[in-house]
Amino acid sequence: MLLEGKSAIVTGAGSGIGAASAQLFADHGATVLAVDVPGKDLANTHKGHDAITALEQDITETDAPKKIVQAALDTAGKLDIVFNNAGVGGGGLNAYDMPDDLWDRTMAVNVTAQFRLIREAIPHLREAGSGRIINTASVMAEGTDYGLAAYCASKAGVAGLTRNIALEEGRYGITANYIEPGAIYTGMTEKNFVNDDIADIWARKSALKRLGKPIDIAKGALFLASDLGAFVSGHGLRVDGGLMLRV
Repeated sequence: MLLEGKSAIVTGAGSGIGAASAQLFADHGATVLAVDVPGKDLANTHKGHDAITALEQDITETDAPKKIVQAALDTAGKLDIVFNNAGVGGGGLNAYDMPDDLWDRTMAVNVTAQFRLIREAIPHLREAGSGRIINTASVMAEGTDYGLAAYCASKAGVAGLTRNIALEEGRYGITANYIEPGAIYTGMTEKNFVNDDIADIWARKSALKRLGKPIDIAKGALFLASDLGAFVSGHGLRVDGGLMLRV
């Protein structure tokens, strides 16, 4: 029970990494507010997990941070952990072909929404005295690939944002870290990995010779959210099965 008595927000909790993390946090004693866009059937995803409250909310809306933080406070009376996991893929277009609206949407979801929720949560995390901020980045925060200009830029932005928050908020007992998932079979990547040939290529690139699972990332998030990671801050935790060892 690594999170006994803690209150957590997990965004992108309708499927994949977010769903696995919300449930793992709850299994370890946390009261969890699971957030995702309307239409993700959040309540059904977390049915049977009494410690999880579902909130359908687009994180990019102007009043989203206030609504999300207030819902967490209404549910648990306090806030200890923010796991900014929600994200989008970036469209797969080369920079030359990318329209402004696709670039802007990628930044809005992957970086700006994280920043705005953190900003709203900070007073309550300071009050907790041992707040935890965890942001989902990607191995592409440090790497590159064709068609990933917006995605790579946004995930590098997550890394830079997180490190700066860690510096600024450390004096209040708050840690801030980001996770760099590798090739993980999730809802966002399913359209590629349902193709056995593509899945096999990416599995073979990993030192462990398999694709990652959402629970692999959730376990990393649990470490950073718990007292096990109490002296870790400003760190990018790569959870990729050794994918990047030969890059």
